[in-house]
Amino acid sequence: MAKSNTVSRRRFLQTTAAASVVMASPASSWARVLGANDRLNMAVIGTGGQGGWHTRDLVGRKDKENLNVTRVCDVYRRKLNEAIGYIGGSESSGTMEYRKILDDRDIDAVIIATPDHWHTKIAIEAMEAGKDVYCEKPLSLTIQQALDCRDAVKRYGKKLQVGPQGTSEDRMWKAQSAINRGAIGQVTWSQGSYCRNSQGGQFNWPIAPDAGPNNAHDADGYVWWDRWLGHKWGLAENIPWNKDHFFRFRKYFAYNGGVATDLLYHRLAPLLLAISGPNGEYPRRVVASGGKYLEKDARDIPDTFMMMVDYPSEHTVVLVSVMTNDVGIPYIIRGRHGTMEFEGHEKVKIKEQRAWWKKFREANTDYVEHKMVTNDKGKQGPEPKPGTASFEIKTESRRDHMGNFLDAIRGEAELHCNVDLGCSTMVAIKMAVESYRQDRVMLWDAENERVITR
Repeated sequence: MAKSNTVSRRRFLQTTAAASVVMASPASSWARVLGANDRLNMAVIGTGGQGGWHTRDLVGRKDKENLNVTRVCDVYRRKLNEAIGYIGGSESSGTMEYRKILDDRDIDAVIIATPDHWHTKIAIEAMEAGKDVYCEKPLSLTIQQALDCRDAVKRYGKKLQVGPQGTSEDRMWKAQSAINRGAIGQVTWSQGSYCRNSQGGQFNWPIAPDAGPNNAHDADGYVWWDRWLGHKWGLAENIPWNKDHFFRFRKYFAYNGGVATDLLYHRLAPLLLAISGPNGEYPRRVVASGGKYLEKDARDIPDTFMMMVDYPSEHTVVLVSVMTNDVGIPYIIRGRHGTMEFEGHEKVKIKEQRAWWKKFREANTDYVEHKMVTNDKGKQGPEPKPGTASFEIKTESRRDHMGNFLDAIRGEAELHCNVDLGCSTMVAIKMAVESYRQDRVMLWDAENERVITR
């Protein structure tokens, strides 16, 4: 086995300059103290696919949630104009310069739906400017960015919700409660997947033929390419205009982690919530495999990706994301005494392990009807038979992910995916990406918060 070596933070984590950016006049004191009846003024930064959806969703919540989307930002003029139309705003409601939104003292919270490499720079500066933040998943591009963002939340005392909506599903909170009371014994391993299939190739989204940086700045197809790259701050390499990179950025490791960060982040965060609690858990060891088996275009990312994460609390998570066959593996959490399965979103089914039927029934005496019976030969035995007892926990309605963020801003709820859960999820996911890329096992040095390789 190769000798372990430490990967420098600069080289492996590609540290961002975000934390060191200081605004000319720090504005954390600008933030309003919001009451339950105060109207929230919100802005969306990044109004493409997901950001456009958030913009329309928030506009639809205007009266019910007592909010107003007053500003939007995007570096692609077409998407910016569309978003201005969504909010019914004037030309001044939209900007390509996100700092104008952060400098607006009337904005209470921002939604960040840019490509991943921009997430934490904007999030940290927004919190410094006194704004609460909803940050689309994944939290960051690099581990160091995630750690910096986590620390900024503590420093500025703002609310930051990370976007895996599965953490707002009641089934995961019901699972957490059952695990905490010992319903299935010590959790040993769990699984999940996010698989797709398509003829066109995953992430091969449409490309607008008129788009590019050489258009007039007020033209519908204008793209502020230098800003999108963020090379001035070391967020990405300075390269010539590339339509595939811009419209299909999820195919390239320079801007994201492919299926791991886009899809498996959705699976790991809810599993950590259920198993380790609302603040998640940092990994101990991560390994990943896969490859570009069928989708062999210009992409960097694999079309088949599998990862395993070992945790200090002694359980392993197995995750699968395959883009060439849509049959995945279901959520299952396995404990020594029982197994937890998720039947849709409506219920959680918990089954006993035959070897530990007594322990299982002792832990779930209020949920499992059981008794000792005497057969026709006078011999006593348990009913139901060992290994056959099970019960179901029905889910209830729970506040959706954005609604939970709005409630948290007003001091009425705890975040469903706080920065600790978002950061610990990000560390494991990014370690898996690097394990695949470097063909190595990745270990987490918890004391120094760094990755070492084997």
